[in-house]
Amino acid sequence: MLACVSSATLTGAVGRPVSVEVHVSNGLPGFTIVGLPDAAVRESRDRVRAALLSSGLPWPLRRVTVNLAPSGVRKGGAGLDLAVAVGVLVATGQLPPDCTSALAFCGELGLNGSLRHVPGMIALADATAPLELVVPLCDVREASLVRGDAAHGVSSLAELAQILRARTGWPAIPPAQPAPPPPDIPDLADVRGQALGRHALEVAAAGRHHLLMVGPPGSGKTMLAERLPGLLPPLTPEESLTVTRVHSAAGRPLPDGVLVSHPPFRAPHHSASLVALVGGGSWSLRPGEISLATAKVLECTVTDPISVIAMRPQSPGLSADHPRGDLRRRRRI
Repeated sequence: MLACVSSATLTGAVGRPVSVEVHVSNGLPGFTIVGLPDAAVRESRDRVRAALLSSGLPWPLRRVTVNLAPSGVRKGGAGLDLAVAVGVLVATGQLPPDCTSALAFCGELGLNGSLRHVPGMIALADATAPLELVVPLCDVREASLVRGDAAHGVSSLAELAQILRARTGWPAIPPAQPAPPPPDIPDLADVRGQALGRHALEVAAAGRHHLLMVGPPGSGKTMLAERLPGLLPPLTPEESLTVTRVHSAAGRPLPDGVLVSHPPFRAPHHSASLVALVGGGSWSLRPGEISLATAKVLECTVTDPISVIAMRPQSPGLSADHPRGDLRRRRRI
């Protein structure tokens, strides 16, 4: 029997919809996942099997094939566990076939059948629209920031199976934890002297300009840069959603059920690699410090040419439309 369940995967800070197709047929017992899965997705075989057995649900002693469509897009992370488990239950007749037609599922499964946090829930929730989304109970407030009442949370696989069978209501969203007080932002009024540097900070904050400070160590460059967020206004709703989306995709801690509203200060170490600054990765793409500083302040100590290249949006000498760029390529050839 064939079942098709909707889900999503994270690529950088963008969610991509994924269709999880589960086929159960006669043959030697086995479990195969195709569709460019990474190691975490391939290991879902053992997590899903243990979660079903721990939840009192039988595991089929037949051949199970899972296809992640579109097959040409890489899939990473453990967020597809829940969709695979639901697909197995539908394909084996343990759930009615039409119970998942208007739903999408994102969540990691524990061996005891519990649902765990998945990073990038805001991007995943956007990718599954307009379907209603089922996520771990700990992620439902984050998903509801962009989906509202279309986001539902459950705490375990057994609870989800019971809801889909009986068509009962979804659990109530737990109340948000009280937000911790915001950290104290250094005040520019604490700085004595540095008249030129203070004026440069005020001009940069007023016009949202880039600022380059040059001086020997100990001259006050970092001290002044740390006080720049105190001069900036709160983020607009669009900026808050963008910043929260990037931080969610990077796995950074977020306020409980609210958007990031203040521009924090990012100061990577001067020995940070190019990937740490720009982002990327060998298989799973992750945002770097420049992306984490979206609509905020990035203080970077430039000590080598690699950092200079990383901080440039685009170098004219390497542009495809620039004649010198063509010349450099011809010289390499």
